Amino acid sequence: MNAVFRRRFLAALVLGGVVLTPALGAPPPVAQSSDNSRYASIVVDAASGEVLFSRFADARRYPASITKVMTLYLVFEALESGKVKLTDNLTVSPRAASQPPSKLGLAAGQSISLDDAMKATAVRSANDMAVVLAEHIGGSEAQFTARMTAKARELGMDHTRFTTANGLPDTRQATTARDLSILSRAVMRDYPQYYRYLGLHDWYYNGRDYRNTNGLLATNRGYDGIKTGFTNASGYNLAASSVRDGKRIITIVMGGRSTATRNAHVAELMDTGFEVQRRRGQGERIQVAQAFFEQRGYGISADPNPPVEYASASSEDGEGVGATAVAYVAGPPPTNLPTQVTPPPSARAAAAPRATAPAQRAEAPRTPENLTASLNGGSSSSTRRASSAATPARTPPREAARAPAGRWTVQVGAFRDEAVARTWLNDVSRRFRTQFTEAQRDVQNADGWYRSRFTGMTQAAAEAACETLGERRVTCMVIRPS
Repeated sequence: MNAVFRRRFLAALVLGGVVLTPALGAPPPVAQSSDNSRYASIVVDAASGEVLFSRFADARRYPASITKVMTLYLVFEALESGKVKLTDNLTVSPRAASQPPSKLGLAAGQSISLDDAMKATAVRSANDMAVVLAEHIGGSEAQFTARMTAKARELGMDHTRFTTANGLPDTRQATTARDLSILSRAVMRDYPQYYRYLGLHDWYYNGRDYRNTNGLLATNRGYDGIKTGFTNASGYNLAASSVRDGKRIITIVMGGRSTATRNAHVAELMDTGFEVQRRRGQGERIQVAQAFFEQRGYGISADPNPPVEYASASSEDGEGVGATAVAYVAGPPPTNLPTQVTPPPSARAAAAPRATAPAQRAEAPRTPENLTASLNGGSSSSTRRASSAATPARTPPREAARAPAGRWTVQVGAFRDEAVARTWLNDVSRRFRTQFTEAQRDVQNADGWYRSRFTGMTQAAAEAACETLGERRVTCMVIRPS
């Protein structure tokens, strides 16, 4: 049961500053600040460069082995200019041989072709081979990394600095998710003939078969690159590219807690990005793709300090509760949030009986057939509100006076647009009528964020409702009585 509840809630951290409740009898988990500080993500249309979604995309992060994409970019550049050849033999230096794993493990003095060194770097993520390449192209790793940083500036990666060719820990080496998306676009744009190295599924060398560290390449979902990365400081990073129906999307996720859950999160973001493209191709107006992602529960916390939506309860090797598992954590409330929010309908009814009609109108189970159209300015919801306002007498007065069953709340989203928050609340109510039969619907404004909430619930009903929503991958969060 604990694993089930862990999976339910962190994808549902829709706005920081509330204390969540775990399963009955389970102690509240403690937030880890390092979990929050490492996460970042961005989803980009590779052709146009449009940012479909971003979350802490300009925050300083450690690239780990995604660094090797820039290392290979400079090797590709040298190949195209004729300075080096694929058949060149590279000698392994003592410095390269001394690099920690992951590595190919050649001894100092041994040699390897430039072609195999690139494959080892891309597929095996071999730290020793990245240094071998750097020394061969730049003369020394220090000179090569200076060129890496200069190339980053040339490409527009303004917040990136390289001090190692392989991405091993160095506090001076930093980047951002946005910069890595720029690099990913650049390598496939500038050197399409060599980009294939970053999408090799496997590589056979010296009697051994090496599998690519990017497990998404084997999922048959159009993935064709780019690079994974991990250090204790960075968390599990992945730059991924996928092509579907002739369109390419690049997704960067940094700070994952396991290989499996990082991959699952990348896949979810990628699928949502392609859904945006598909709907646009069908003529639907989605002017701000970020809002489309947020309507599905991604990146809607107002402050970078609360726990992020994406996290996992898996072990560090990706095994344990599985690729779809997520954990929920409780974090300290942001200091900039107000101490009070708009009261629930029951409280407003007690204070002002005349306000009961609008509260009851919000109970209408009908919802726009196209939520995204409403998100982008559709008028169907406003038309219904005007229609219902014309017949307030149909609302039974006794319903407004009904006492709430409890004081617990379930939050299913938080949005910058009040109309979107109400539309989403209505849609969840329609899809899960049984879970919220005794609950009241309310959209509460806190610091410019409109929270979609079901109020007046018992603890048992709230937790059971969130469990059901979680099984359907719907954002959900239980809030204790204040």
